[in-house]
This record gives sequence, C-alpha cells and structure tokens, in this order.
Amino acid sequence: RDSSSASASVTEEELEGDVDEEVEGEEEEEEEDSNDKHRSSPAPSLSSFSSSLRAVIRIKQKYQAMKKRRQELALSMGGVGCLTGAPSRTSPKIFTFDGLNPSAFPALSSSVAQKKKRRRRRRVLFPNSGGPRAPPKQEQSRAKYCLYLLFAIVFIQVYNAIENLDDHVLRYDLEGLEKTLRREVFGQQGAVEGLLSHLKDYLSTYVHNKPLVVSLHGPSGVGKSHLGRLLAGHFRSVVGETLVLQYYVLHHCPQEADALQCARDLSTIISEMVERAEEEEKIPLFIFDEAEHMHSEILDALWQLVASKQSNEYLNAIYLFLSNLGHAHITKHMLHNSSSISMTMSASGRHSNLVKELTPILRNSLEKLHLLWTEADILPLGLLEKGHVMECFLDEMTREGFYPDHTNIERLAGEIQYYPAVGGHEYSQTGCKQVVAKVNLL
Repeated sequence: RDSSSASASVTEEELEGDVDEEVEGEEEEEEEDSNDKHRSSPAPSLSSFSSSLRAVIRIKQKYQAMKKRRQELALSMGGVGCLTGAPSRTSPKIFTFDGLNPSAFPALSSSVAQKKKRRRRRRVLFPNSGGPRAPPKQEQSRAKYCLYLLFAIVFIQVYNAIENLDDHVLRYDLEGLEKTLRREVFGQQGAVEGLLSHLKDYLSTYVHNKPLVVSLHGPSGVGKSHLGRLLAGHFRSVVGETLVLQYYVLHHCPQEADALQCARDLSTIISEMVERAEEEEKIPLFIFDEAEHMHSEILDALWQLVASKQSNEYLNAIYLFLSNLGHAHITKHMLHNSSSISMTMSASGRHSNLVKELTPILRNSLEKLHLLWTEADILPLGLLEKGHVMECFLDEMTREGFYPDHTNIERLAGEIQYYPAVGGHEYSQTGCKQVVAKVNLL
C-alpha cells in the first residue's frame, strides 16, 4: 500500500509539473505575441484580445484532458496488478480507494472484521455516569409490614397468656400451700414435692384435656389423712367451701347394700360442684380418704367421670385418693433396701428412688383391683423414722400447750413400736398414729 501511494503521489506531482510547464509555455508564447504586437502597434487591438481568449480555451481543454486521465487511472487502480508496480510517466494514474474490493485484500478484510468484533464486544458504558449503573432496587411489598404486625400481635398474646397463667397459679397460692405442707408433714418431703409438682403443672392453666387424678399410698400412720386435711383446708380458703369435697367412705356410705345409691348421690354431688366451678372459673378438689374401703359401684361411678370424654367442666377437676393399698410392698421395699440407701442422700432423692422402683409394682397390683387406678398418678409414702415420730410429738405437745421437754419427748417416742434397725434406720410400725392418744394422757 505504501509503494502504490508513493507512486501515485509521484505521478500526480509529475502531472501537475507538466501542466504547469505547458501553461507557462502557452503564457510565454502569448506574452511574446502580445509584445510583438505591442511593438508593432502602439495601442491594444481586437486581435490581442482574441489571442488571450484562445490561450484560456486551450488551458481549459488541457485541464479537462488531465481530469479525464485521472478518472481512467482511478478505474484502472481497481485491479491487483496495478498495485505491484508504479505506472509509467506517459500515463500517470492517481491512487484512490474508489472501486477497491475487500475480497481482493484478505488481510485487510480480516483486520476490518476483527475491528468490528472488538467494537461489538466492547463494554457498553451507560450514559451520564463514570461506571456501570447500579442495579435497580426491588420494591418492598406492603405485606411485609402486615407480617410484622402479625408477629407483634402473636407476641403480645403469648406474653399475655403467660401472665394469665401466673395469675391463675397465684389464685391458688401454691407457695403458701408448700410452706404449710413442709412445716406440718413430717418425713414425706419427697412425696410433698411430687404432689406440688403435679398441682403446679395442672393449675398453671384453666383448660385441660383430662382431670388430675393423684393416688397416695402408704402404710398406716405415715400422714395420708393429715395431708388430705391440710389440702382441703387450703383449697377451702382459696376457692370456697362449696368447691371442696372430703369424702370418707366409712362415714358417708358404711353399708355395702347402699353402695349403688351412694354412687348415684356422689355422681350428683360432683356434677353440681363442677358446674358451679365452671361458672366461677375455678377448679374443684375432691378428696377420697380410706379409698381401700370403697365399694365397686362407687369406683365404677368415679371411673366413668374420670376416664370418659365428658364436657369441659368435668375435665377441670382434681381427684385425690388416699389409701393404704400396696402398703405391704412399700414396707418390704424399704426394709430390704434401707442398707443400700446412702445416709447423705436428701429426702427428695430417697423418695425419687422409691417412686422409681415402687411405681411399676404398685400400678400392676392396683390395676388388678380396678381400672380407676390406670388413670391415676401414683405417689408412694414411705415409713417414718424415730426422728420423724419425735417431731410429731413436739408438734402435738405444742398445740396442746405442753412444755416441749426433749427428755419427755424421747420417752414418749420410745414407747412406740419399731421395726428392727436396718442400715442405721429405725422405722416405726404405726408411724404417728398413737401420738395424739399418748399426748392426751399427759
């Protein structure tokens, strides 16, 4: 390309030089003719004017001839052979890009195609910015705020429900009940903790899917009836006299012949109490002492109330059964396993072991007696030791107004019958059953 452009420029310069020489030669001839005429004739004439006009016409014709040669040169430059060598001086040709075919120059066409591809692949910059435009922001849905509002409402409802549960538990004053039981029930701290745990779980809400049924079992004199009296007195003070029933089988239904009528009367009483409790939004308490003497008709009526799918008012109730059923298993277990029980173990720890080992045995024997105990939570009461009997004497003497002499208390406690000492434990055969009678003899 450089050689052809150089030859084209040289040809054009030579052509212009030839034209200038011819024009100058014509002008010189015209000047000489005009000078001769000026010499011959002192004033300009019409012939001098015509000679200058002819010179201008010749110059124009030559210029058109040169222009025509240039166009022919441009057309002849379309071939490849014209680019290999320089044109002759006799026929000068001007190099132009008019009429060039890109297919004749593969290198040129490939470079042009690459440039076009580069232009296409070039990263497009957005206008009026120095870099790429930031991605558009997504519009936030208005439902998002509704979801936040729903979360707030649910949180408030849950918090309010928890507060209501606390208020419901505070209504029954379980803390005061716990202090009373710990102060006046001796040697049964583990059973007391288990009973309070059941009451707290059940009384924490008013809506239930089943009533609470707890069955306390233990030998005579271990504090079953005393525990029932304390529970009845506490619930009378918090829910009212009409929502607490203390049912003694030997007192309310001593004759077996009246068992069917007693069962009907008991069902009527329970129905009236649960309906009244539903109106007042309270939970009634039913205590059945000496449950080992209950007739089968009464047990059937209670099982129907506890196990069947009754209405809501029958589900919000507490049934407490006190009996000495299974006392032989409890006594045997404590006498045979007292040596393995550590003296440093707390009362709750000993009772937890007692419940864990005795509950399957007691449940198996009680379910054979009646299906009512399949619906009950069983809590065994253990034997009382000599130290517990002395605490019973101290409490009873204080109630009766006697001076709590420790020597006198030991003497009275020594008159009680005990099992042979096992593992450092001396258990009473009658518990605190004879304490009241002996204090009355003082």
